[in-house]
Amino acid sequence: MVDRHVGEHCQNPPQSRDRRRRDLHKVVNQLTKTCLSGECFEHLAPQPIPLRDETIKIIKQARKLLFPGYFTQTRIDPVNLKYYLGQELSDLHEMLGNQIILAIRHDCLRYHDNCMNCEERGLDAASDFVKQLPELRQVLATDVRAALEGDPAAKSVDQVIFSYPGLFAISIYRMAHQLHHLEVPLLPRMMTEYAHNLTGIDINPGAHIDESFFIDHGTGIVIGETTRIGRHVRIYQGVTLGALSLPRDAGESLRNTKRHPTIEDDVIIYAGATILGGDTVIGARSVIGGNVWLTSSIPPDTKVLQKPHPPVYSGGKKEEA
Repeated sequence: MVDRHVGEHCQNPPQSRDRRRRDLHKVVNQLTKTCLSGECFEHLAPQPIPLRDETIKIIKQARKLLFPGYFTQTRIDPVNLKYYLGQELSDLHEMLGNQIILAIRHDCLRYHDNCMNCEERGLDAASDFVKQLPELRQVLATDVRAALEGDPAAKSVDQVIFSYPGLFAISIYRMAHQLHHLEVPLLPRMMTEYAHNLTGIDINPGAHIDESFFIDHGTGIVIGETTRIGRHVRIYQGVTLGALSLPRDAGESLRNTKRHPTIEDDVIIYAGATILGGDTVIGARSVIGGNVWLTSSIPPDTKVLQKPHPPVYSGGKKEEA
């Protein structure tokens, strides 16, 4: 038999609920104080900043144009191709322009610039970006071919475009690099960090990477801001192209100097290798073995390998040293 009185007490709110809600007022006052103190970080301005979700939409929209037919449910054929591209390009231009305007306007307000034409600058940058899409498609085509040529497991162009994290990260990097070149604030790094989050591949939008670039596997790769990479370069998972450690107060003074290595044409860098320093140049056609650590240049046609350690046997089982 069910006791009808069971649960009646649960229907009544606790007497202390109002007191707890009054405590929220104290927390709001404390939070407000931290926002006005200048010691923490917040965005208090009459204009919003660019949205991460909108930036992701821009990436997805641009990929529809860079690889038509791969990332849409719309059937595309020679009859409707031009109309499809026209509509998608128009949508991209508007979406991108709106976010660039917010980014530029944010910088003007944040750094007290006397900019009076944020909207014009934003729309110009969006137009300049979309004008680069045909060339960008050509460069990405070389990256796809590099994957097919460099990976025997790559069965088709479709497989590379649909599923290779390296190509995904490179595609987003190449978009972000164009915006970086156009001096668009915030958006380029937001774009590459989205790719970083999904793939584990961290490519700074300021890096310069030539055509036919192939990343195999990719997880854990870091490519710093002032890195320069030539044509037909192949790198594997866990590779770092980074900067030497700097004094804590050196960040601002060295911000615009070359801090990351140069990798010349036709170089292969195997898993786990670390190459550091702005003066470090890896000569063309060189091969850098797995787990190698380099902070100085090597000439072209050089092979650098980690000295192998002999295995150690213990307890009837083979163990690596």
